[in-house]
Amino acid sequence: MTFHDDALDACVRVSRTLGSDPSLVLHGGGNTSVKSTRTDVTGESVEVVLTKGSGYDLASIVPEGFTPLRKDRVLALAELESLDDVSLVNELKQASMDASAPSASIEAILHALIPHRFVLHTHADAIVTLTNQTDGERLTAETFGEDVWVLPYVKPGFALARQVAVALADVDVRSLRGIVLRNHGLFTFADDADAALATHLELVHTAAAALPQIPDGGPSPDIDPLALAALRKEISEAAGAPMVLQRRTGTAVDALLGRSDLDQITQRGPLTPEHVIHTKRVPMVGTDVAAYVAGYQAYVDEHRGLAGGELTPIDPAPRVILSDLGFLTAGRTVKAANVAADIYEHTAAGILRAEAMTGFRTLSAAEAFDIEYWVLEQRKLRAKGDPPPFAGEVALVTGAASGIGRACAQALREAGAAVIALDRDAAVTEANAPDWYGIVCDVSDADAVRAAVTEGVGHFGGLDILVPAAGVFAASHPIDGFPAGPWATSLDVNVTGLLTLLGAAHPYLALAPRQGRVVLVGSKNVPAPGQGAAAYSASKAAATQLARVAALEWAPDGIRVNTVNPDAVFDTALWSPELLEQRAAKYGMSVADYKRRNLLGAEITSADVGELVAAMCGPLFAATTGAQVPIDGGSDRIV
Repeated sequence: MTFHDDALDACVRVSRTLGSDPSLVLHGGGNTSVKSTRTDVTGESVEVVLTKGSGYDLASIVPEGFTPLRKDRVLALAELESLDDVSLVNELKQASMDASAPSASIEAILHALIPHRFVLHTHADAIVTLTNQTDGERLTAETFGEDVWVLPYVKPGFALARQVAVALADVDVRSLRGIVLRNHGLFTFADDADAALATHLELVHTAAAALPQIPDGGPSPDIDPLALAALRKEISEAAGAPMVLQRRTGTAVDALLGRSDLDQITQRGPLTPEHVIHTKRVPMVGTDVAAYVAGYQAYVDEHRGLAGGELTPIDPAPRVILSDLGFLTAGRTVKAANVAADIYEHTAAGILRAEAMTGFRTLSAAEAFDIEYWVLEQRKLRAKGDPPPFAGEVALVTGAASGIGRACAQALREAGAAVIALDRDAAVTEANAPDWYGIVCDVSDADAVRAAVTEGVGHFGGLDILVPAAGVFAASHPIDGFPAGPWATSLDVNVTGLLTLLGAAHPYLALAPRQGRVVLVGSKNVPAPGQGAAAYSASKAAATQLARVAALEWAPDGIRVNTVNPDAVFDTALWSPELLEQRAAKYGMSVADYKRRNLLGAEITSADVGELVAAMCGPLFAATTGAQVPIDGGSDRIV
């Protein structure tokens, strides 16, 4: 049953306002709450604290994203002298009036302690930049005055709530405009949602006005995509799994990269403790992956005693890279790499501003470790299921705007791959998304093909899978008098274009973390040519021979090259309803029967071909190369 609550609606509205500003909230950060009432099954009215639930983003939160906690039960927890984090999560679950609600924010006790109806908390850049300085305590006090309470950093959760509970015994919180937590963020509160929001924005603006402007970064240099792919392979090997890379320019990081003290000021830690989950404590400066891995493992070994129990190590690969290749981030998914990039853009701006004042200083390595290996984060790590089979991998598919090419690209994407999609049809760019990079390219244009491969590799950091699916089918004509134009086009697209593509892709496939894979979309016409299809049959046969030669030449690089031979795939642009009617009539069949004119009576779709191509890129075919696999329902001309 839906319960309408005007106060909760107001909290949702101001939460979304905060969440829509990345200088206040990034990727699930921050939390908000509202105090209200609910009626339990006995008919009793119960005071509740509705706090943001785990897994919700303030920018898009809905009423169902808030967990209704019994206020008296939450306040009783604040009276305890100590409470470990696992027990706290359990107690908050028991305090919820809705078993289906998400897990409540770990800071729910603090929200309950503040007597105001609405409580808003963000990790505003300006606030943490002001506090993350050598002289941050003085700067913060001078900037805000006595009606803003400034507390030293304490780990989020029960320890922070207990700190506030003890301090509240001597302070009238209703005389305050806000609470600043050093290295952490800002709390504001009021009995009116808009008043709490106005105060929040005003205090952030005050902090921002106290900070200096920072210079824009200069233009980023061109990079060697082969060096990028080689670095990606090293990072993936360190992570124990393929990683995609993202490269960004035009941000505050560009200015950071130009500093002579880059290797010093970037090694002091994150802007706020939660960032270590996405970026690691420090970035890798340079490209010495082995040195970074050794440093990370030493950091874990030094502080593992703080974990207080079983420790599941996080892979030691860097997530942020600052080098002559520019500003890079790594992730098992494009989303993860982009989250790290977003966070470090803000981190770089904070470092530069703090360095222009009294110097950037943040959490100790031990305090950062305490968050990175927090028991609650460790539980999430252990609860993670297996990633999709091609997570962290990059696939390039030609002819990806429609038909079989599109189906192959979608199958690989659904299996976790980031896709570089090539097609001469501009529609290939309409699906552009973080994990889909469309490039308009005619595969018969050798320069365009080489440029597209370079561009795609630069976008995702490397290449693991190549699916040449682009092709043309010339109009039927006898060999005698076969027109020169369609013959030349068939060879240009189906053969020469493939040769160029293979040559351009090979150096990157050789650097694939799990070894490269190529699956050519061939044709039934290779083993069973059709009358009138001389250009198509000959060009596809030549393409198949190219794939076989590639299998021979590239085996030492661990690259496997195979071919699928589809037939009678009628859901492509090659087959119009009129043409299907004509062909079916020629054989005295209905269209439905004509589509199943094979030994198994199966109708073959583009999606079927896409699934087979994806399977051939997976571990099932790890020991197969140089093969031709039919997908035609069985042809009596071949069998």
